[in-house]
Amino acid sequence: MSREDDDFQSILENGISFGRGGEHRDPNAGKVKTKAKKKQYITGAHGSGSARQKAKYREQRANRKHR
Repeated sequence: MSREDDDFQSILENGISFGRGGEHRDPNAGKVKTKAKKKQYITGAHGSGSARQKAKYREQRANRKHR
């Protein structure tokens, strides 16, 4: 048997595996952790003036839909 026949026989017996051989990646790997979506930051309750202003703009934008 040649190398190609061995490969073909191996595929028939085991199937084809696409991927990285069973390694499971961390879904959060490479992501930047941020506090921007936490309630205190969204509402501007943590004391930052810029956060309060952003919260005001978010509220105005949300209220535009309900006119």
